[in-house]
Amino acid sequence: MIRKLTSEDKDLFLALSAEFYASPAVAHPVPAQYHARAFEELMRAEEYIVCYILCDGNVPAGYALLQKTYSREGGGLTIWIDEIYLRPAFRGKGLGREFFAFADTLGAARYRLEVEPDNARAIQLYASLGFEPLPYLQMVKEKG
Repeated sequence: MIRKLTSEDKDLFLALSAEFYASPAVAHPVPAQYHARAFEELMRAEEYIVCYILCDGNVPAGYALLQKTYSREGGGLTIWIDEIYLRPAFRGKGLGREFFAFADTLGAARYRLEVEPDNARAIQLYASLGFEPLPYLQMVKEKG
């Protein structure tokens, strides 16, 4: 089951976010207040960020955080799969594949994600779903 995050999910979202950012799937942790800010924005509106809780039956197993943007290069709405996390006990059950099938129904012209180069299992899944590496060097500028 895949469902949208609700206001009642605050503790769950914060716990899952902390687990994800403590995992080897990310390059570095982020301050705890960033997780709280993200939750507040998710509750404010869905214009550019949305979160889904991924469940095994009715048991929360993880989450997916999506960013929305327009890409001229992609020809329309682009959904950036900013974060997808499944708790270890729920991996290998097809929940990730189920989420990507669901994401394909969201009407985007392009889906984009990033993955740590040593996360072979995730790379294999993404490639099997049609994702291809981009030849771009991604750059970022942080503002205090």
